[in-house]
Amino acid sequence: MCGIVGYIGRKEKKEILLDGLQELEYRGYDSAGIAVIEGEKLNNFKAIGKLENLRNKTNTFESEGFGISIGHTRWATHGKPTELNAHPHLGAYSYVVHNGIIENYQELKKELQNEGVTFLSQTDTETIVHLFEKYHKELGDPFKAFEKTIEGLDGAYATLLITEAAPDTVFFAKNGSPMLLGFDGNEVYFASSDTPIIGKANEVYYLEDGEYGYAKEGEVKLFDAIGKKGFTKQALTADKALAQKDGYRFFMEKEIYEQSRVMSDTMIGRVLEDRIYFEELPEDFFEGIYAIKICACGTSYHSALAASYLFERIGKMRCDVEIASEFRYKEPFLTDKTLFITISQSGETADTLEALKMAKAAGLKTLTICNVDNSSIVRESDAAILTRAGIEKGVASTKAFATQSMVLWMLALYVGQIRHTVSKETLKREIDAMLHTPKALVVEDKLHERIHRLSKRYLHGHGFFFIGRDIFYPLALEGALKLKEISYLHAEGYPAGEMKHGPIALADSELFTITLMPRSLLYDKIKSNVEELSARDATILAISPEPFELADDFIQTKYDSHPMLEYFEMMVVTQLLALEISVRLGNDVDMPRNLAKSVTVE
Repeated sequence: MCGIVGYIGRKEKKEILLDGLQELEYRGYDSAGIAVIEGEKLNNFKAIGKLENLRNKTNTFESEGFGISIGHTRWATHGKPTELNAHPHLGAYSYVVHNGIIENYQELKKELQNEGVTFLSQTDTETIVHLFEKYHKELGDPFKAFEKTIEGLDGAYATLLITEAAPDTVFFAKNGSPMLLGFDGNEVYFASSDTPIIGKANEVYYLEDGEYGYAKEGEVKLFDAIGKKGFTKQALTADKALAQKDGYRFFMEKEIYEQSRVMSDTMIGRVLEDRIYFEELPEDFFEGIYAIKICACGTSYHSALAASYLFERIGKMRCDVEIASEFRYKEPFLTDKTLFITISQSGETADTLEALKMAKAAGLKTLTICNVDNSSIVRESDAAILTRAGIEKGVASTKAFATQSMVLWMLALYVGQIRHTVSKETLKREIDAMLHTPKALVVEDKLHERIHRLSKRYLHGHGFFFIGRDIFYPLALEGALKLKEISYLHAEGYPAGEMKHGPIALADSELFTITLMPRSLLYDKIKSNVEELSARDATILAISPEPFELADDFIQTKYDSHPMLEYFEMMVVTQLLALEISVRLGNDVDMPRNLAKSVTVE
């Protein structure tokens, strides 16, 4: 999500910033901007869409001599993708860029507005620059003002601030979002990751949470909660591909680990203390709607199938799910009392887009859940909810599936909320579970190592069954899809209760059964189903918080208080299992054969 670059020195600053931002494109963005101070002159440029638009805007701008500069690529969280919401954000005489979430921005914004400050954007970031200028007016010292500003922020942030009050200085701070300093002689660079400064800086320092300070030409002062501190630089890698992966072996592995962080971005501003809120949806959006039809393909179809349980259970609204490629040719019966929801990671999925056009032609109200703003499906829909997963380079979707599942869970609760089908107690319980989801998605070293060791036992055999009940049936489908996509081993997902209706004929010691056994939902039922398979000598890998004596292998999960927390934790386990089996087989995990990231043909 989002990207930051900065530079202090005498080289052409515009090109350093734009080239650095281009190296961060893999993180995903919908707008970009730069700000440069040379002498006492401050220049600022912003553009929505691709970096090419920003390059065109800065075509005639040149920066010569010593100066300071900051740049940013933004992926919308607070506020739509507009130039006003793009970074850098301007105060009266200062600019700021920021990655992360300022959790107390609403309180800060209200206080500043009461003091007469006018806000131009809808973002949380703008509060930083106005807070800084407020304290600078009070204290008269730019660094003390920055220090007090950082003390007032709650949440995650990596931020750079420049000001005409100190035109030779860049102020920086890091808490929860990545930030590093690069060095080449007297030149100082700033970035969210290594890639923007590889080939420019030769040494680097990776900021720790809670560290902040200021930099001038050839001078960096670093502080933490205790006070001023020293730091040790290290050599900078020269491998840009490795730097983009942040040390992970594959982008898919990196994206599995990112799920905990991006889930917070998905929820921010939507999961409130006592309700679900979507600024994307008008208050009357569900007026006259009595049923939901969801259309999607592949992984998105699986998230939709899980959501159908939630819409009916929580929202008390009928929900049907269609595979887009089938829907298009079945002569579907459509009524204008049905909300038509499409789901697509890329927003360009051909079958889903054509299904959406059919629904619109039939007069249905349409909503899309997507990761890419301004994509074809988003533009075609009446309304859109962005998943905010950031760019996903691994062809086999991981964090796209996780964030789609979360948006649909939130939407099901939102429907129940506006239809008054959920009690205050249920609403509180669901919101509490949502807020705990990022923790359930954290990949612990012990878990990953356990799955790595287990994976060597699952390289041969005549196939895999992934089984589950209720929402864990779609998760079983997704687990099987992940495995076959990247390992090329045959895998099928089944409802656990369906095994005895035919598939159990395949059961023997060479059939690997991955069973999802949540304690919070139908545990005794699925336990009975697994016992039937075990009696036929199937090899059982049980994923559960409850030890299972008949399992040949067992991966113990921790969260058992809510089905969706178990759902997300087990999702991570199945993703890691597919990854580790595929790595042992020597496959290219990020680029599996015959597959593409965005399916734009029928």
